Amino acid sequence: MVVVQELIHSLVMLVNIFFTILYWLLVVRIVLSWFGVSPYTAANDMLSALYQITDVILRPFQKLPLRIGSLDLSPIVAFIALQFVQRLLVIVLYSLGGMAG
Repeated sequence: MVVVQELIHSLVMLVNIFFTILYWLLVVRIVLSWFGVSPYTAANDMLSALYQITDVILRPFQKLPLRIGSLDLSPIVAFIALQFVQRLLVIVLYSLGGMAG
């Protein structure tokens, strides 16, 4: 029982770390967009990878009408959705740990 609880706790920690990394990647992308940095030049392989990772998260929200003038609110909605998914995963993992014990 203790082993299962520790395993669930470790999985929850991994989920939290994963989502924290995603949050920071989105923040970096947002800040870079303010400075007009282009990820599509040959010298920017890291930026290209950053955009590829964050595009998976942002694209569904960019298709929604979330623009107010030149202000794009899709990153804010993406943060809220990521937080919802993170909390849902944590709740599910903890409930599985409770059922296993």
